[in-house]
Amino acid sequence: MPPAAKTPADSGFPDNLTGPIHKDRALPKNFEFDLPGQAYDGLQTPTAAEKSKALSQVPGNPEKNVAAWKKIADASGKPADRAMEIYARYFANKEGLNFKHWFDKRYIRNQVNNHKGSGFERQLVRDYKLIGPDWLCEVSVELFDQNGEKVGERRYDAYNKAKKEFNEFKSNSKLTAKQLANDRVVARSMSDHTFRYTGAKKFTAGQAKHIADLERDVRNMRGGKTGQVRGNQRMYNPVPKTTPIRGYSDHQRWFAPACQTGTRTMAAGANTCGTRGPANERALSSGKTLEEAKRFQRDANRLDPRGTLPRGGPGGVDFTTLELRYVGGLGKGKGMSYSMKSDQMPDPDSNPGFGGEVRMQLSSDALFTWLALTPEKFWVNLNPDQPNKVMDAKFGRTDAGRVLLEADLEMKHDFSEAVNPDKHPGAQRYWDTAPRRDGMPCFPGVRMWIEPKPAQVREEDGGIHILDAPLKVSTQWLDVDYTVPGSTECTDLSDAEKKAIERSIATNVMPLVEERVNTDRDYADLRAVYTARVAAEYIRQQDAKKPTDFRAIIDSNDVTPWTLRDPNKDWTREQVWNRYMDSIKKGIEWFELKYGGKVYNQGVGGVDFSKQPKRNIPKAQFEAENRDLGNTVTNSRKSDDASYRDLDTVYLGAGPADEGSGEDPGGDPTPTPTPSDPGKPTDPPSSPAPDPTTPGDRGTPTPPGNRPDPDGDLADTGSSAPVGLIAGAAAALAVAGGTLMWWMRRRRRTVQE
Repeated sequence: MPPAAKTPADSGFPDNLTGPIHKDRALPKNFEFDLPGQAYDGLQTPTAAEKSKALSQVPGNPEKNVAAWKKIADASGKPADRAMEIYARYFANKEGLNFKHWFDKRYIRNQVNNHKGSGFERQLVRDYKLIGPDWLCEVSVELFDQNGEKVGERRYDAYNKAKKEFNEFKSNSKLTAKQLANDRVVARSMSDHTFRYTGAKKFTAGQAKHIADLERDVRNMRGGKTGQVRGNQRMYNPVPKTTPIRGYSDHQRWFAPACQTGTRTMAAGANTCGTRGPANERALSSGKTLEEAKRFQRDANRLDPRGTLPRGGPGGVDFTTLELRYVGGLGKGKGMSYSMKSDQMPDPDSNPGFGGEVRMQLSSDALFTWLALTPEKFWVNLNPDQPNKVMDAKFGRTDAGRVLLEADLEMKHDFSEAVNPDKHPGAQRYWDTAPRRDGMPCFPGVRMWIEPKPAQVREEDGGIHILDAPLKVSTQWLDVDYTVPGSTECTDLSDAEKKAIERSIATNVMPLVEERVNTDRDYADLRAVYTARVAAEYIRQQDAKKPTDFRAIIDSNDVTPWTLRDPNKDWTREQVWNRYMDSIKKGIEWFELKYGGKVYNQGVGGVDFSKQPKRNIPKAQFEAENRDLGNTVTNSRKSDDASYRDLDTVYLGAGPADEGSGEDPGGDPTPTPTPSDPGKPTDPPSSPAPDPTTPGDRGTPTPPGNRPDPDGDLADTGSSAPVGLIAGAAAALAVAGGTLMWWMRRRRRTVQE
C-alpha cells in the first residue's frame, strides 16, 4: 500500500472485552507468497555427471560456485541452469543429508521462511489498515542483563507508536518459549507498553494459555492493570505461487487415471499424467515412522524462527484420519481433482503424525479397485462352513480387500469383548434377560455386518462433497451347521426367543461395537476405503453420462496396478481365515457367568459385514451446515494449511497440474537457513454363505427375508433425480456374505455359588 500521511481512524486490531483473545468469525481469506523453488520438486538425486557439472563454475569454493550458477540461471531463464544452481546449493550444504531431505527440509523450507511471513504481514496491513505515521514495521528492542550488558534483541513485526503496542504476527499462531521469555523482560523494563499476538490459525489450547499466562504475569507487574497482553485470531490460508515446469516438477500417480497401468488399463493419454498439490506435498514430507516424524518435527521447529510452518508443523496432520472427501473436475483429458480431510494432531511436538504417503496410496488404490472390479466381486465371507469362499480372488489381491477382511475379523473381537458382563452394563443386561436352558442364559447365535447409515453428500459445481459417511452394525439370528467341540448351544430356541435375542443384542451390545467401528483407530483404514467407494460410484455415474479418463479402468477387472503393497505384500486371505477359526476354537474373551447356582466359563469369537445407503442433503441445508466448505475445498488445492472455519481439521487437495511453458520462475533461496531469535457383495446376504455370481453379472442375490433397502441410492443432489451412488444391485460396499456365528464353550466349574 502507498505511504499514508495519516493513520486511519479504524486502523488496528479489535479487542475482546471479555478475555485476552479476540476471535474473528469471518470466513478464511487467502494470502499469497512466492515459492518458485517448488517447481523443481521433481529433481532426483544428482548423478555423478550432474555433480561434476554443478561444481564446475568455481571449483573448490562452494559459495562462489553457487553465486556463479545463480547468475547464469537468472540471465538465461532456463530451468536446466536453475537445476544446476539447486544442485550446487545442495553440494555446498555440509550436513550430509540426502538430496530429497535437503530439498524439502532446507531449500524449500528456507524459501518459505523468507517469503511466507512477509506475505502474511502484507495481508494484515491491508485488512487492518496498519498504515500511517503511527505504525512502524520490524522494530527491535535491545535486551540487557542486570549488569547493563546487552544480551540480545527482541524483534517485533510491527509497533504502534500511539498505543505503545508491540505486535507479533504468526501465520501458524505458534509462539515460542524464547520469544515469550523475552517479552517478560521487555514488559518489566518498558512498563507503559503492551503486547499483541495475531495468528492466521486457531490458537491451540496451549497457545491460548501462553497468552493468558503472560497477561496474568504482566498484570501482576503493573498493579492489576488489565489489557496488557492480547491475542487476535483471524483465519487465513497461505497460498504459495508456483508455476510447474514440465520435466522438473513432481507429479504423483495418486488419483491420476492417466498414470495407472496394467494389462488392459494403459495410460489413457490425458493432458497431464499425475497430480500435484498440497495433499501430495504434506504426505510426501511426513515421516514414515513415528521416530522419523519426531526427528522431522524437532528439525522443523529449530529452523522456524518466523513461525511459518503450517499448523502443527510437518507432524501436524493425523494421517490415520485422512479420508477422500471431494472429487470433481472430471472429463476426458481432465483427470480428477480431489480434497482430503484430516484431523489435526493435538500435540504434534511430542506425538507427530506420520505415514502420509502410505495413507494416500491406500485411498488412491481403493478408488481404482472399486472402479476396476465389477461389483459382484465386492464381498468377504468368514464362514466356518465355507473355507473356500472367503473372498473373490482378485479382490483378495488388493489392499481394499485386505482392509475389509481384517475389519471383519476385528469386529468379531470387539463383539466378543462387548458381551463381557464384567466390563459393560449393556452386556450384563443381555445375560440377565436372555432365554435360558437349565438355568443358564443362551448365547447370542447371531451374524452381524457393517453397512452404511445414510451418508450426507452434496453434488454441485461438477463435483461431489462427501460430508459424512457413518457406518452401522446390523445383527440377525443365524443357524449354521458348524459347531465347536465341547460347546453347549441352545439348539431348541423358538423363533420368538431368537427374535428376542436379536433385539436385546441390538439394544444392549451393538451400540458399543458400532461406536468403535465409527471412531476407533483400528477401523480407520476401513473408513478411508469406504469414502473412496462413495467417490468411485460417483465417478462411474459421471462416466456413464460422458466419457472421463476413468473409462478404460471401469469394469476392466484388471487390478494389476493396485495389488497389495508393502508392508502387506505377503498378506493372504487364508491367514485371516486361520486366525478366525483359531478364535472360534479357542475363544477370544473369557468371563464367568453365574446363574441358577452354577458358574460357567464363557468364551466367544466371530463377525460379519456389508452394504451402503446414502441420502443427499438439500442446497439450503448444505450451505447452512457446511458454511464455506466449497471455498475450503478449492483452497485446499492451493494451500497446505487450508482452514475450515475454526475447526481442528485440515483439508488438503491436489489435482492435475496446469503445466507451465518451461520458463524458470526464478528465486533466490539461500542454501541453508540460519535461525536466530529476534524474536500440521453387495447387500450383505443374510444367508450364511453367499454364492458369488458369475463374472460380469451385475445382479446381487437377495437376502432371504430382507427387502431392498429404500435408502440404497446416494440421495438427491438438488435435482429431481437421485444421484444413485449405489446404483441398483451394484451397490455393495464391499462385504458380501460373511457369516457371523458365535459358539459357546462352557465348562462347568462348580455347582454352588
